Amino acid sequence: MKTDRKEAWAYIGLFLMTLIIGFSFIFVKIALRHASATDLLAHRFTAATAGLFLYYVLYRRKRPAIERKNIPGLLLLSFFYPLMLFAFQTLGLKYTSASEAGILSAITPVITVILALFILKEKNSFLQNVCVLLSVAGVTYIMYRNGLNTVSSESMKGNLLILLSVLSIAFYYVLGRKANRLHNSMDITFFMSFTACIVFNLAAVAIHLKSGTLSHYFEAFRNPGFLWPVLYLGILSTFLTSFLGNNALSVIPAAQVSIFNNFSPVISVFAGVLFLNETLHSWHFVGGVLVLAGIIGVNVFRK
Repeated sequence: MKTDRKEAWAYIGLFLMTLIIGFSFIFVKIALRHASATDLLAHRFTAATAGLFLYYVLYRRKRPAIERKNIPGLLLLSFFYPLMLFAFQTLGLKYTSASEAGILSAITPVITVILALFILKEKNSFLQNVCVLLSVAGVTYIMYRNGLNTVSSESMKGNLLILLSVLSIAFYYVLGRKANRLHNSMDITFFMSFTACIVFNLAAVAIHLKSGTLSHYFEAFRNPGFLWPVLYLGILSTFLTSFLGNNALSVIPAAQVSIFNNFSPVISVFAGVLFLNETLHSWHFVGGVLVLAGIIGVNVFRK
């Protein structure tokens, strides 16, 4: 009975995690109305690190256990996630819609399978390979139709940046398996969040110093339209989702957890249409169906 209750709460947590991640693109778009991409990244990870620090002080009551010999490897992982992932994602969302970013981000599991094939020499079944090609075809079709329909060069630039963010997180998934076996996942989350906090704040300060606008560093916080998105992205989308995901993995098989993750892009698409009045064309639906069909197939036809 106790196990059933833990499992039920784990599924509720997974559902909440899926919603939070799905709506994160919307909050990035809103925050970018009031601040530059670099400032947003700096403030987002400051909030995330502060939330994680409070978690360790009030809940775990001990410091993150990171061995010095493993720091170089964790720094390499941090380069891909969160540094490159969120840098490309935030810059991409300056130029493209949250809906389109959601569709393109859905291909993450497929790119991960491709990288695992070449880097880890993991074998895929024939049907898995077919599904990989199906998802790639979906993304290619969307990009092709965007080009035919004279979508602005900025939108195409945004889509390419989103695809680079997908590639970054896929590299992290493949290279991070060993690190997740060596350390507690929350300790890794704290290390990476703290690293991103330092890097993005240094970058933001350097840009402001160069342009002589250092006094404007916290100016965006005067607007509630920036404060709430930053708290959402830092506390909920970065810290809470890690906690909920780790809790779910302790109770539910990883394969089932990954299936929940596939629904976040779908939420991003509909949230963009409903809350930001974004427009979806017929080719977005066709390409999106191909991407989702490929993702489901990759999970179903595991060897």
